[in-house]
Amino acid sequence: MPEAYIIDAVRTPVGRKKGALAQTHSADLGAHAIKALMKRTSIDPAAVDDVVFGCVETLGPQAGDIARTCWLVAGLPDHVPGVTVDRQCGSAQQAIHFAALGVMSGVQDLVVAGGVQNLNLIPISGAMLAGQQYGFPDPFRTSPGWLARYGDKELNQFRSAEMIAEKWQLSREAMERFALESHRRAIAAIDGGRFAGEIAPIDGFAVDETPRRDTTADKMASLAPLIPGGRITAGISSQNADASAALLIASESAVKAHGLTPRARIHHLSVRGDDPVWMLTAPIPATRHALRQTSLTVDDIDLFECNEAFASVAMAWMKELSVPHDRVNVNGGAIALGHPLGATGARIMTTLLAELERRGGRYALQTMCEGGGQANVTIIERL
Repeated sequence: MPEAYIIDAVRTPVGRKKGALAQTHSADLGAHAIKALMKRTSIDPAAVDDVVFGCVETLGPQAGDIARTCWLVAGLPDHVPGVTVDRQCGSAQQAIHFAALGVMSGVQDLVVAGGVQNLNLIPISGAMLAGQQYGFPDPFRTSPGWLARYGDKELNQFRSAEMIAEKWQLSREAMERFALESHRRAIAAIDGGRFAGEIAPIDGFAVDETPRRDTTADKMASLAPLIPGGRITAGISSQNADASAALLIASESAVKAHGLTPRARIHHLSVRGDDPVWMLTAPIPATRHALRQTSLTVDDIDLFECNEAFASVAMAWMKELSVPHDRVNVNGGAIALGHPLGATGARIMTTLLAELERRGGRYALQTMCEGGGQANVTIIERL
């Protein structure tokens, strides 16, 4: 089968709630990463076959096929199309998969993949709630078919995170220690300059502003649970954030024709589903599936990224698969670095690739929980 290569990857810094990117139009935010990618790769933009971008809550500035709009706002050739992907939190990771599949099929040679999200402009669940004005309380419970299969069970990510904490016997204190470590790792990465090479500063904003340097165990312990009587708090949850990221995916023929130097090869890509009511558990079966398909073991993987939607998600995944924490989210995760939904998969891949190179490792695996009880898994091989 033809190969798909990652030529380069770049991202904006991550903006926090009411932060530096809060008023940046989503099209301009996404265009910034695309323009930076074109500059870094020196590729002729006219040679790009497609732009595949993830985005969730596609309302207002994110409506109308934001992938296409980002490319046009970047001032690039209008004959290059774009398509927007919504696999919830895994949208940008799925965008990378679709780009790689286009290349591996032989249909395309150069594809820009990534994602964009501004959660300050359009808040989380904006699209989920938009139908209320038309008489739909949510996308599910007015469907007779859905009710026949799942009943009127609450679909709530906070409840799902609580269910996971209870099933895997994860105490609030243990999750708070995990969250503090996420901040510690992210701050160490920033102070050590580890993110500098992957970030394209925007309007003078050059450093992720989400990690909390002033957080402590006592401060976390003082937070009220998100559900009365529960264990999950805002301190052990991912932060709403704004960001964009873009990668150039190329075929072997494009590598030769354009004189490109790949940074990594897509070794494996897959996606699996799990119970949509549990919602956040799918990284466990998805990772098992990926390892079986590739005949790799946990020991063969040098670095892992499991998105920290909640501390319980990543901790249950580590516990179930016996993945050591010293190889997981080594530069911090979404608890510290934020979760710009439709951009997160590409932000993580950009950071993961840079760290794999820094350490001289061979394989890295990325996975994340997604709405609907789904999870993508991508394994890359450093070149």
